Amino acid sequence: MLNSIQKAFKVKEVRERLLYTFMMLIVIRIGSCLPIPGVDASFLKEFFTNLQNSGMGFVNAITGGSFSNMSLFALSITPYITSSIIMQLMTIAIPKLEEMQKEGEDGRKKIAEYTRYLTVALALFQSSAMAIGFGKQGLLYEDAQNVWGYMTVIAAMTAGSALLMWIGERITEKGVGNGISIVLLINIVSSLPQDVLMLYERFMAGKSVAVATVAAIIVLAVVVATVVFVLVLNGAERRIPVQYSKKMQGRRMIGGQSSHIPLKVNTAGVIPVIFASSIMSMPVMIAQFFNVDYSTFGGKILMALSSANWFRPEMPVYSVGLLIYIVLVVLFAYFYTSITFNPLEVANNMKKSGGFIPGVRPGKPTSDFLNNILNYIVFIGATGLVIVCIVPIIASGLFNVGSLSFGGTSLIIIAGVILETIKAVDSMMLVRNYKGFLND
Repeated sequence: MLNSIQKAFKVKEVRERLLYTFMMLIVIRIGSCLPIPGVDASFLKEFFTNLQNSGMGFVNAITGGSFSNMSLFALSITPYITSSIIMQLMTIAIPKLEEMQKEGEDGRKKIAEYTRYLTVALALFQSSAMAIGFGKQGLLYEDAQNVWGYMTVIAAMTAGSALLMWIGERITEKGVGNGISIVLLINIVSSLPQDVLMLYERFMAGKSVAVATVAAIIVLAVVVATVVFVLVLNGAERRIPVQYSKKMQGRRMIGGQSSHIPLKVNTAGVIPVIFASSIMSMPVMIAQFFNVDYSTFGGKILMALSSANWFRPEMPVYSVGLLIYIVLVVLFAYFYTSITFNPLEVANNMKKSGGFIPGVRPGKPTSDFLNNILNYIVFIGATGLVIVCIVPIIASGLFNVGSLSFGGTSLIIIAGVILETIKAVDSMMLVRNYKGFLND
């Protein structure tokens, strides 16, 4: 990896792209520290303490701490991610959008434009809800609790989310890798020091050297094992062999080559976890607006939905919420895979090009065969996602660590984005070598 980076910096084009990405990351971190005028920091500190206890640490992690500080980038790129998912679903439901997507580059640009508009609309809605919901509870100073004060908060948060979306797109165009993913990565990585400090204070501070050393080794071993498992999960795939028939073209016989269809075990990536976490945390988040009494039946249901209360020895009944979480992850894994991979379309394309899976007839039998294999490996991938996500939750509950932002979901994002970025750099280097060969 270090060797690849050294080689990349020796190439002017790749070096410029890497430096451009680095400068954009600096802009992101500066924006995460810029406070919004009129916001009371003391209220945020108390509110976020309650929010952490409600299992919302991941929300703050993907914003790079901007959410807890209510800075310019408090919404991060979550409106863009949500709008992208909505547009993908609408592309399936609305025939006109589906035709637009198949038109090529022009159609994709049009859909991207609609996604931007939807992002701004979602950011405007979320910022308005937060400003109005928390404004009179103490989020804003008394002299800022007026129309202009609310408009300032709403405009700042909406503009910050739109700016992050623009930065992500510029990184994709002029930098290295997927810009939106890299924005998520830098935000999550920026939360690591705080998590390391929390683990140190819980397991090592005030302990003897021997106990602290053993605790450090155990924590490190769990983290390394989880990272290795995530890397294996992201890289695992089932290769379906494909054979192409020979055919006569002019006086030559062409075709007959062998290929394969790579079906990733973790086809949906981290999307099922993000969806499930969002649905589970949404009622808890809304409850913060109305100061719900957690001693009531409804309040206890909300506590069961919070991952911060799972596997706590003093209240084991709340761990039932984990079952809901697991079901949601599995359902979203199947759902997202179904909208990104169409076995019938793949089977028809293979049939048109003279391809077939050995031992399986072309057409519908091939589609059924792919669908059966896909259902099997998606379940394995969803199970792997669940394991990665609940290991930190179990440790946090049993050992009373607190709500860590650096959990299984964060590890999946970090590993996936780093691998994706390294592949992007390698591809640029490979293209450059081919160009050099042709020029020579």
